[in-house]
Amino acid sequence: MTLSFRTRFAPSPTGYLHLGHVASALHAQQMACGGAYHVRIEDCDQMRCRPLFSVALEEDLRWLGLWPQGEVRRQSEHKHEYHAVLAQLRERGLLYPCRCTRAEIRAASDGRYAPDGSVYYAGSCRGRCYDAAGDSVVWRLDMQRALDVVQEEPGWWEHGRGRIMGQAAAFGDVVLARRDTGVSYHLCVTHDDALLGVNRVTRGMDMFAVTSVHRVLQVLMGWPEPEYAHHALIMETDGRKLSKRDGAMGVRVLRAEGWSAEAVLAHPHVRCVLGDNVRVSFGRCARD
Repeated sequence: MTLSFRTRFAPSPTGYLHLGHVASALHAQQMACGGAYHVRIEDCDQMRCRPLFSVALEEDLRWLGLWPQGEVRRQSEHKHEYHAVLAQLRERGLLYPCRCTRAEIRAASDGRYAPDGSVYYAGSCRGRCYDAAGDSVVWRLDMQRALDVVQEEPGWWEHGRGRIMGQAAAFGDVVLARRDTGVSYHLCVTHDDALLGVNRVTRGMDMFAVTSVHRVLQVLMGWPEPEYAHHALIMETDGRKLSKRDGAMGVRVLRAEGWSAEAVLAHPHVRCVLGDNVRVSFGRCARD
């Protein structure tokens, strides 16, 4: 018997869609195995997200046949839900305010980095008494206290690879509420995946390492553990991940050049991400 899953494609409207997004959306749809495929708009960062890009995103996904039939969740409309989760974590003594600047964090890290390449936060503000009013602080998860509560380093099941050991402790005290948005990616995505009943999380390999952090939040909040299916990334020739700034690979550019939706979906870069054995001339396909 073939199992069906509930998956989601979760773009941020900070630019126009490119082929990397197409591959990610198609991967999510295929990984549902006939189950439910959702789109979620991650637009909490009002400084970078633009209504223009949100409209274009929907137009392009509809043209490609990758826009779902059901309701589309927009994170900016649900910030009160994320704040409620933050309040619970504060009440449990698992969050603390931090006023460190980027320069101070880098100086205190002594050259140490988290598994995702971010600068490790050494906990300089942990235990300090701050007036946390206003927008001058971020809120950090006390990772060691959180791991003491869950009594383990939670791992996860990766599609095609089996059980992966977690390494959340190596991330240090991650930010769960930023100064500018009041929330964070880690908080919003884990909350929304649980709320929507997503039981197979599909996303790029650039998010593979932070799954350790997300698993800690899921255990802390009693949210279900999903399966994960991280896909390869389209890389530029210099080794960087394909960016929204790269207009040549943009869906709108390809449409203007006369490409059909079927041709875009069959583009070698998209097939590479999906695991097809094809030659990619633009750059390369990175899996880990």
